[in-house]
Amino acid sequence: MIRVTLYTRKNCHLCDQARADLDSLQADFPHELVEIDIDSDPVLEERYKEIVPVAQVGPYKLEALFTATDLQVALGAARDGLRRPQAAVVVSRKPAIILNKVVLFLSKHWLAIINLIFFLYVGLPFTAPLLMKAGETRTGLWIQRIYSPHCHQLAYRSWFLFGDQPAYPLESANTSLVPYGEATGLDGDDYWEAKEFIGNDQIGYKVVLCQRDIATWGGMLVAGLIFGLVRKRIKPLPILIWLLVGVLPIALDGGTQILSELPFLSFPPRESTPFLRTVTGTLFGIMNIWLAFPYLEESMNDIRVMVTSKLAAAEQRTAIPE
Repeated sequence: MIRVTLYTRKNCHLCDQARADLDSLQADFPHELVEIDIDSDPVLEERYKEIVPVAQVGPYKLEALFTATDLQVALGAARDGLRRPQAAVVVSRKPAIILNKVVLFLSKHWLAIINLIFFLYVGLPFTAPLLMKAGETRTGLWIQRIYSPHCHQLAYRSWFLFGDQPAYPLESANTSLVPYGEATGLDGDDYWEAKEFIGNDQIGYKVVLCQRDIATWGGMLVAGLIFGLVRKRIKPLPILIWLLVGVLPIALDGGTQILSELPFLSFPPRESTPFLRTVTGTLFGIMNIWLAFPYLEESMNDIRVMVTSKLAAAEQRTAIPE
């Protein structure tokens, strides 16, 4: 049977007329009518407030002002489509409803879920130095191992808590901070020693994500929270601006540093600073969110509208064969 989803609102005479037109066509074009009040969902209200009533007739969508003839044509086209041979699909009602409810929940709360993931991912590395300071070194080391595949964790490119300085860069970074070798007595050329070094009571304890990763994920978290406040007004970032502001600075800062470390190139030695890593990482994180989240919001709203219609139809059916 053809499903007709009619989006309406209270005190709408055009909605009443559309309902009456559909009722008059029921004998010639049997259909299942599902009515949804757009004021029940802010996404539906925002999308349809200027064009109600809206009739979704199978795959065909009609917006006000449509007539009974328009409905008749759409119903006829949808009926002809149903007459075409189709593979039989049997779906158990209860699992389908549960799945649709899960999808609806995710489409409504995707931003909060992603921001929570960002918060946990960027926040957990700070618990390692907290635990080490409290004497729970073993637990802190487990957190360090968890993040090890995702980050180089070099001590001279990481933040430290509870020490004399927030960071201990290499001497070649030319900062005013006491350099890594002088503060720790370790060789800055020893990669694995710098990776495994966790700190001590004097210089502090290492945050187990590097400065650039902290900035990138922190920037994504901040941008995600801001997006929640302006999501109805913000448009996707142009790809050129993303490349120039988000990608180019981090590529130049990190890329020139990598090139200077390759022994077979005569690239001038260069070590970035905590400030540059933070700025370029933050810009990269913010620009990524600005580029992606408006598109994700639009997709989630489309899913939300579609699933709301399915659940409304399921709730008004008295029986569905298993």
